[in-house]
Amino acid sequence: SLRMAEQLLPDGKVFAVDVQDEMLERLKANCERFGIRNIEPVKGTQYKTGLKPCSVDIAIMVDVYHEFEFPHEMMTDIAKAMKPGGRVVLVEYRKEDPTVPIKEVHKMSQLQAKKEVEQAEFGLRWTETIHVLPRQHILIFTKSWIE
Repeated sequence: SLRMAEQLLPDGKVFAVDVQDEMLERLKANCERFGIRNIEPVKGTQYKTGLKPCSVDIAIMVDVYHEFEFPHEMMTDIAKAMKPGGRVVLVEYRKEDPTVPIKEVHKMSQLQAKKEVEQAEFGLRWTETIHVLPRQHILIFTKSWIE
C-alpha cells in the first residue's frame, strides 16, 4: 500500500483493506511514520471488503485470493466496488509449475482463477496474464462497462 500510494500522488488514493485490526493499526503507524496521507485503511470481514459501490479503479490482491474463506461472497463485493472498466489483479503462485517451492494449497492455476473470477454475476472478464515474476502469475480481469 505504501509503495502504491506514492505512485498515485498527487490525486490518487489507496484503500487498504484488511480483516485484522492489528494490520490496519500497523499500516496507520507506517503512514504516520513516512508522512503518507493518501491511504485509507478499510476494515473488511470474511464476506465483505467494506468498500463503497463503484469506488475502485483497480483492486490488487497479492497472494490473497486463495486465502479467502468465502471467495464467492468476497468477489461479489469486490465486483460491486469496481468502477466500469476497472481491473481486478490477482498475483498468485503458479500451480502449473511443480518447481515453485510453496505448499499446493497456496498456489492457484490460471484455469482455476478464470473459472472463479469470470462468473457471470461478477461482470469480470480475463484480460491478460503477465509473466514477469519468477514464481507467480499476474492475472488481470476487467469489469464490464455494461451490467
